[in-house]
Amino acid sequence: MKKSHFNQFLKFFPEIELPIVLDDEIHHTFSTENETLPLAAVSEILLQPTNENEATVAIEDEFTEFVPCFKLPDTGDIHALVYWRAELLNYNYFLITFDKIGNKIDEKIIGGMTVKGNEVRQRVASIDEDGFIYMAEGNAVYSHTDFDAGDSKSYKMELRTDGYIQVFN
Repeated sequence: MKKSHFNQFLKFFPEIELPIVLDDEIHHTFSTENETLPLAAVSEILLQPTNENEATVAIEDEFTEFVPCFKLPDTGDIHALVYWRAELLNYNYFLITFDKIGNKIDEKIIGGMTVKGNEVRQRVASIDEDGFIYMAEGNAVYSHTDFDAGDSKSYKMELRTDGYIQVFN
């Protein structure tokens, strides 16, 4: 990949101040304040494989939406970006990391909502001033009116200096 293309891509992700909470509403702010990602940049950069054994991911349909959210500050020799991806019944925030020339290192879902059958999984992420990511996740079933807090899980994630995202349970 040409570094100039990657540098242009980075301009879609404004650097923010931490802390921030990624809930089911904040993507509206990002979609109105940030420019839309060009489809070519999504295909060439965002969906590139993380290693040579993976195939490039294709955009599945014209209804899938990608919203650039922000760039994490103070990440040293890597770039750490958050984007929101909306597909049919899947609305998720992704943390994706790249080296300085634009090679993808790692990617994880850090928040959002996924619907499978009659089950809804919701995730809320908080990124603190030190860059630690705290994610709470819970499931609900359409046929039940009560949310079972006993099914909730929480995770802590750390962005390592090598660009990999480490998950702690």
